[in-house]
Amino acid sequence: MKAIQEHSETFDYVIVGAGTAGCVLANRLSADPSIRVLLLEAGGRDINPWIHVPVGYFKTMHNPKTDWCYKTEPDPGLSGRSLDWPRGKVLGGSSSINGLLYIRGQAEDYDHWRQLGNTGWAYDDVLPYFIRAEDQERGADDYHGVGGPLAVSDTRIRRNVCDAFIAACEELGIPPNDDFNGARQEGAGYFQLTSRNGFRCSTAVAYLRPSKRRRNLKIVTNALAERVVLDKRKATAVRYFADGTSVEVRARREVILSAGAIGSPQILMLSGVGTGAELRQYGIPVIHDLPGVGGNLQDHLQIRAVYKCTEPTLNDEVNNFLLKMRIGLEYILFRTGPMSMAASLVCAFAKIRSELATPDIQFHFQPLSADKPGEGLHPYSAFTASVCQLRPESRGRIKLKSSDPFAYPAIHPNYLATRTDQETAVAGMKLTRRLAQSPAMAPYVEGELLPGPDVVTDEELLDSARMLAQTIYHPVGSCKMGNDEQAVVDERLRVRGVESIRIVDASIMPTITSGNTNAPAIMIGEKASDMILEDAKNV
Repeated sequence: MKAIQEHSETFDYVIVGAGTAGCVLANRLSADPSIRVLLLEAGGRDINPWIHVPVGYFKTMHNPKTDWCYKTEPDPGLSGRSLDWPRGKVLGGSSSINGLLYIRGQAEDYDHWRQLGNTGWAYDDVLPYFIRAEDQERGADDYHGVGGPLAVSDTRIRRNVCDAFIAACEELGIPPNDDFNGARQEGAGYFQLTSRNGFRCSTAVAYLRPSKRRRNLKIVTNALAERVVLDKRKATAVRYFADGTSVEVRARREVILSAGAIGSPQILMLSGVGTGAELRQYGIPVIHDLPGVGGNLQDHLQIRAVYKCTEPTLNDEVNNFLLKMRIGLEYILFRTGPMSMAASLVCAFAKIRSELATPDIQFHFQPLSADKPGEGLHPYSAFTASVCQLRPESRGRIKLKSSDPFAYPAIHPNYLATRTDQETAVAGMKLTRRLAQSPAMAPYVEGELLPGPDVVTDEELLDSARMLAQTIYHPVGSCKMGNDEQAVVDERLRVRGVESIRIVDASIMPTITSGNTNAPAIMIGEKASDMILEDAKNV
């Protein structure tokens, strides 16, 4: 049996997970010197230099030193394939290894959360937190802020084929848009990214770096949370494993889980909170039977189309030694060029059906191609246009495989499980083809490589989608906020039926936001910090 060392210190708040939201919480809560905060992170410090170079996600994803390297269970919707699900295992979490793309989602996403009964989560409620977080390169306006911790900047690389894609969108009725986070989301344009002066701005950089020397904030890395200690139905401590020993630390006020859409439900279940029958299966004493834990899992599924290009792309530059050296020199001297690039350069939000009120698909356009994101580039000139459904109907689940906290849970995404999701995937693929055949893009297209010109019928397109599709790394919803039987947290993010424990990360989203999920996760951390401090004053 492992020795358990009871920590002599007691903290006001113990935060489990120094990821996107956890770093925000650590900064905001510890700003009051009278509040003692412990931040636990299963990964290490963010010292790998590739973390801070924007294009470095090619080196940090699928790297067990910085990535949990999760894999899904074989998924029926993807013809039985398992997908890699990278999640950050390092200070900053996934904000340290993601593609840097800054998208907040649609105002209607948050108004829908409010319509589901989540008071305080309408767009007008959350917009101030997006603004507070932001240090916008373009300056402040009604939608953007300056002086916040998180740097948001324009891309420092452009390519002719990217401009042509934006022009093609306009030819098909998708208007130009240079701010997807402003008055409207619909349209095509270049992404903004979470970077400052050509370097990644993770939440570890934005929020932890300015606060890490505070005497009332303690950060422990390489500390894997084993479970939350519950006295009856009240969280009193956290047990974590570090340096070969299980350590128990007490929380005077609250335990806050910020371990993400996979980690937070797993820790809850290991602590005895979840579906009772499943917990008993692994010998875990049931403290509170809460069936929604791990359910409601959602993700964005991208379907990549690859086209051979008539002019050189980044494939050619990266695969040529001299050109590759020039790329490195440009970055060293000016912090510009391909090494300053996010995961995609161009974005387009569009309606696949004219009767829709808001866009329901998103394109990620890249002047490069590879077999899978994070792998080596193809040895020929090509570009990639990925399309994803913004609000999938399919719901998956996180389930335990063991009572061992070191054992990964089972991830069941349940992709393409509904007819709407299937029809949207096929329609998105058809729109990709129309864009490639438009007058603006046609001069750049030598031929379609994926899914290939022999894939013609709707059935063939859907079969191809099942074989080609990949995650865009946006798992959310597995500890959803709400007031129905499947809700895990209330609108104050308190776990239902258990005292002194909250969840603050993307797992609380009742429905996935329409776009990339890093910015919404930061907003959740900002808003939660205010709620936690408000509630403490009212005790």
